[in-house]
Amino acid sequence: MKGRWRLLLVLPVLAIATVLIIYRGPNWHLVHDAFTAVTWEWVVAAIGLNLISVLLRAFAWETTIKQSIPRPHPPFPLVFSAFSVGLFANAVLPGRVGELARVAVLRRRIPGQRGTTATLVGSVFAHRMFDLIPALTLVIWVIFAAKIPGWALTSIAVVLAVGVILFLAAIWLARRQNRERDELGRIRLLFIRGREGLAIMRTPAAAATAALFQFGGWVCQLFAVWATMHAFNIHLPLAAAGLVLVLINVATIFPLWPGNVGLVQAAVAIPLVNYGVGKAHGIAFGIGLQAIEASVGVGVGLIFLAREGLSYATLRDIEDDPSEGSAELHEPEAPADRARVSG
Repeated sequence: MKGRWRLLLVLPVLAIATVLIIYRGPNWHLVHDAFTAVTWEWVVAAIGLNLISVLLRAFAWETTIKQSIPRPHPPFPLVFSAFSVGLFANAVLPGRVGELARVAVLRRRIPGQRGTTATLVGSVFAHRMFDLIPALTLVIWVIFAAKIPGWALTSIAVVLAVGVILFLAAIWLARRQNRERDELGRIRLLFIRGREGLAIMRTPAAAATAALFQFGGWVCQLFAVWATMHAFNIHLPLAAAGLVLVLINVATIFPLWPGNVGLVQAAVAIPLVNYGVGKAHGIAFGIGLQAIEASVGVGVGLIFLAREGLSYATLRDIEDDPSEGSAELHEPEAPADRARVSG
């Protein structure tokens, strides 16, 4: 039933996008021509850079997890496996199902720790907050170095403002003290367990490490965009690649359908017109860029989905009912405090 309501909300947007593509879209013959001239060495470089970006982001999440749950901590291969399944879910399903999927995958490999699902959800939130630092750095650089359209500035400002508010809220929640824990109700206890996932916000050294990994992931993604530009014979300054990366993140922050295909291409192609890139060429680049990023998320995700013995249907169950994939969210833990670790 929930899926039907979401379909009713998404259908009008899809209909408008289809009409715009048909009547205001590019010359598709020129789009085809742009693909025939692709330099595949640059495509391979872009895929490699995206893989390194995924690896660094997974290290950032592992650093966050180590501050959130007691030992024994899950080894990095398990964290990377869960992270990759989450990437796959985000690529093939609408919404942010991948964030819940990676929690569900990792939780099933951490036996004997009740209450951990809520904490892992909190660690995912903390991990996403570390995107704010590289995003803010990238936006400031792009504003001064790139030809950014006025409409994009408004969207970027709104997204950054929301990000700053959420980041400050995460720090505030992480530093609140738990009192009278033995008398807490079930919902309040789950909230506190989720807040434990933000524990890294209380440990400056660990927070700096996670932020550094996340920053490195963004740098690799920036050069992956630049490499894809070269693959499509778009030879522009690195700042133009930075503008594309910013606008892609804005366009995909609310994924109404898988990948927001169509919306991403428009967000990429329109600003590149200011650099003398034709609309058809920009659309082709946008399609190629999203295909390269999706190939990494889907390819690596499928490998680890099979490794975990899961299926696409399992991810759909999480999408339809998150409690199915994260049932432990409804199980309160014993009130005794768990040992807090910092390693």
